[in-house]
Amino acid sequence: MSWVYLSPHFDDVALSCGGLVWEQVRAGESVSILTICAGKPPPGTLSPFAQSLHARWQADQKAPARRKSEDIKSCHILGAGYRHFTIPDCIYRRHPATHEYMYASEESLNGPLHPGEASLIQHLRRQLRRLLAPGTSLVCPLALGNHVDHQLTRLAAEGLGYELRYYADFPYVLRDGTLLERMEQAGWTWQTFPVSATGLQAWQASIAAHASQISTFWAGKPEMEQAVKDYWLQYGGIRLWMKPGG
Repeated sequence: MSWVYLSPHFDDVALSCGGLVWEQVRAGESVSILTICAGKPPPGTLSPFAQSLHARWQADQKAPARRKSEDIKSCHILGAGYRHFTIPDCIYRRHPATHEYMYASEESLNGPLHPGEASLIQHLRRQLRRLLAPGTSLVCPLALGNHVDHQLTRLAAEGLGYELRYYADFPYVLRDGTLLERMEQAGWTWQTFPVSATGLQAWQASIAAHASQISTFWAGKPEMEQAVKDYWLQYGGIRLWMKPGG
């Protein structure tokens, strides 16, 4: 089979599906990770919010290049192919008319997509149509946590006409322990793909490769590794979800 995973940011597929990707590659399947928001920031001064994130990541204006390098290392660990799109991360995007930063605070990251982004959804959908081969098994985020780049990725994927599988955005999924239960009650179905203990180690290593991002969720690498292990122990693998009616 040919699997394509859509990753809103450089680390999202590693975080949510790293163990599964590793297992699929070892089983001889073709697996690629397409990172959507991987482009360079536009020219000019970054917003204070973006600057604060760069400081936390211990990165300067070259943060996207550093994150791209981390992603290539992570994909090599998993054995997956990769492609980086040119759409900038939401923290860098400006309104097409006013040129003001559209997402300049922590709160704005998890709210609705800015109305100025409607054309971006169509642009991304056109890019994906050109790349995806018929019969591809396409996997996209559920957009748990409501991050705008995760919403963008899901909306674009849902307009392609492909049968979609969805992954639960980790670690956002941990913030509401009943969310997946409510999805099940609403008719969503799931399939658990087993991940071995060796696959777990590869999963943890693929996340650790995104070294600049560990501090976003955890105090350090050991805490991250424990969180991933605890999540793995719940199911013995990774669940992929399908909407009611397919």
